[in-house]
Amino acid sequence: MTPDMPPPATLLAECIDNFDDDADLHALAEAATAAILESGGFGWVKPPKPATLEQYFRGVPLVPERELIVGRMDGVIYGAVQLQKPSRNNEAQAFAVQMMHHFVAPYARGHGLARLLLQKAEERARALGFHIINLDVRATQQAALALYEAEGFIRWGVHPAYARVRGTTLAGHFFYKKLK
Repeated sequence: MTPDMPPPATLLAECIDNFDDDADLHALAEAATAAILESGGFGWVKPPKPATLEQYFRGVPLVPERELIVGRMDGVIYGAVQLQKPSRNNEAQAFAVQMMHHFVAPYARGHGLARLLLQKAEERARALGFHIINLDVRATQQAALALYEAEGFIRWGVHPAYARVRGTTLAGHFFYKKLK
């Protein structure tokens, strides 16, 4: 894919505990909207209103079981990923974390931001003491499937009726990676 943006001078992935700057929140909501419009995401097929997305992202860092990692190019947020920790009463699966909602705005793709976000999510999961990272993704997300496999994730299963988008039932692929 040919990127729509010139190569950035800087790439950064960082954990966000809160949004001090409304510009960051607006940029994240705009990137999410573009990603949803291009191929769906977060379970949404149609993007919600910008205010709804901003409220959603403002709330993510407040959830104790969530980690929000954003990706920046030249200081502007163009993507994100979340880690979902197991609930406190799930002792049997306390060693594993779920990676979800990994996206980069379509116009900012092709510069390595998705890979950087993935690597930061793995780094953060290790720092939190997790041994396994799990994820699932629609079969239509070919670039994401290729990225996960290239980064050492193991595809362990396919669900033939994973999601329904615009009247079409789509398969989903399930992956894991050992972190330790």
